[in-house]
Amino acid sequence: MMAIWIVLPILTLLMFDLGLSLKFEDFGKVFRHPWPIFVALFGQLVLLPLIALGLAQAFNLAPVFFIGLILIACCPGGSSSNVFSKLAGGDVALSVTLTALSSVITLFTIPLIMSVATNLVGESVGISLPVGNLIKQNLVLMLLPVLLGIGFHYAWPEAARKTDKVLGKLAFPLLLILITVFYIQHHRTILDNIGVLGLCVTALILLAIGCSSLLSRLVRTDSRQRRTVIIEVGMQNAAQAIAIASSPFIFASEEMAIPAILYSLMMNVVLLIYVGIVRKR
Repeated sequence: MMAIWIVLPILTLLMFDLGLSLKFEDFGKVFRHPWPIFVALFGQLVLLPLIALGLAQAFNLAPVFFIGLILIACCPGGSSSNVFSKLAGGDVALSVTLTALSSVITLFTIPLIMSVATNLVGESVGISLPVGNLIKQNLVLMLLPVLLGIGFHYAWPEAARKTDKVLGKLAFPLLLILITVFYIQHHRTILDNIGVLGLCVTALILLAIGCSSLLSRLVRTDSRQRRTVIIEVGMQNAAQAIAIASSPFIFASEEMAIPAILYSLMMNVVLLIYVGIVRKR
């Protein structure tokens, strides 16, 4: 269970950094144009879990991987999405706002969706969800660091800007360290299942990108907003999924975190290719 003591501080730092970058004026600007927010949140909170459910059944995943795939699909947007949106020439204010909104909303939707998932396939193999522990952990690791970051930002804006600059650069290397630790601990299981799980998580990412792009075009968002929506829907908070799966207070299963690990790898590869194509255009 060594990995859990690595992922918990990483997740806390990422959420604190999100709070540092939040500005209330960004919310005001974006809410004047609600359609991109509606499309992105619908894609993340409704469409992505439904796609994951369909893929988990289509690929006939084992219960522990079935629940792990649903878990990564119902997590909020990842903090790195703000960097990717900037690289793609997207709307960074929209990206930060969406990440913050999804992080708060999923405090309520994750327990609901994961209860359904565990009832579907988990109980037959002894996997249960302690909903109270899940809510408590998310409040401590997700909401509290964001609120502290917001307070720090408004109390000491210059120090917050410098801290945000440092933490923003640390996010990706920290995630790589986490992936490396998990691979060393579970390389046999990962290699045994990488064919099916790799295809499954890649399909999830590609379908998320395709559906969010189509929805964005239907409501006629501009190109900057569309790029941001695609990245937000396609980039989930893998650290949170790993924290929930491997937490001794919730599922206590590092094997359940493997879909999130593979998702994190493929997510960065696919979205880096997407950013490269957008920048080339």
